[in-house]
Amino acid sequence: MAFERGVVRMRLRRKARAGWAIVLSLVLAGCGVGGGGGGWGSVGGGLKDGSVPSQYVSWILKAGAICPQIPPAIIAAQIEAESSWKPDAVSPANAKGLSQFIPDTWRAYGVDGDGDGVANPFNPFDAIMSQGTYDCAIAKDLAPEIASGNVRGDIVAMTLAGYNAGPFRVTQFHGMPPYHETQSYVASILQSASKYQGSLSGGGNVPSSGVGGSIVAAARRALGLPYIWGGGGSHGPTGGGFDCSGLTQYAVFAGTGGRVEIPRTSQTQRGAGRSVPSTPEAMQPGDVIVINNDGNWGHVGLYIGRGQMMHAPRPGKTVEIVDLAPYWTQFPWDVRRMA
Repeated sequence: MAFERGVVRMRLRRKARAGWAIVLSLVLAGCGVGGGGGGWGSVGGGLKDGSVPSQYVSWILKAGAICPQIPPAIIAAQIEAESSWKPDAVSPANAKGLSQFIPDTWRAYGVDGDGDGVANPFNPFDAIMSQGTYDCAIAKDLAPEIASGNVRGDIVAMTLAGYNAGPFRVTQFHGMPPYHETQSYVASILQSASKYQGSLSGGGNVPSSGVGGSIVAAARRALGLPYIWGGGGSHGPTGGGFDCSGLTQYAVFAGTGGRVEIPRTSQTQRGAGRSVPSTPEAMQPGDVIVINNDGNWGHVGLYIGRGQMMHAPRPGKTVEIVDLAPYWTQFPWDVRRMA
């Protein structure tokens, strides 16, 4: 929202610019795979202990649960970019409070977060809940634009761009607005979100044992995380989520205790490990399925048993479990056993 207010809230550091450029190139270029799913949800969507002021933790968790696309770590990183955690901040353009709302936007989206009877942008609890409300309103409006191809980019990055420059600018430019401030704002938040993100612990029941079961268990920790173009890797999600090959790279690395690190893209993962016949009798939970759904072996998922695959499908979706039949069985597969 800083560009909309004509104010830059970030402190640009020379050493950070290269990192921002990398993040933006991933956001705009996309994964060499395919995708699908919803948001951070209740699994892995917490905050790292001590990463935010203690009085704000419960409110950031609440704001990060309003919609699946905008998890708590993104809310926290956005507050850092907006006001550096100063609840009394006022910009020259009269943007106010922790989340830097201008008066018109506050009138439309400001909420009484703590129930004291007054919606006040200088009340940090109101500001945080209003920020989550506005983020999710933007995400809801942009989701069909992204799904139709009218807007190119992942839902998290485009939502942040809309908060900064105004949602109409995102639709006007069919994606990331060509403003240095907005691009830096988005990249900064995506880069810094990892320091706020809680550990990916927990998970569901796993229909197997041994190393394959451990790989599946690791992947299950990511269920509900948003698809992020270029997101994730061996050490977990980046920008709040995964793309398809980032998810499989993470699952194998985490599931083997760091002993096996496979390549990053779907095409290079096709050459890793050993080939397994793509039959129910031969496949085991934890096998990686590289799928030629686009003529370029552009998608990858993790076999979890019982004819099902876990994958990160596409922008606007989350990490999910799907049946392989009938849709995915229509494409050629290359099944790889990585451990």
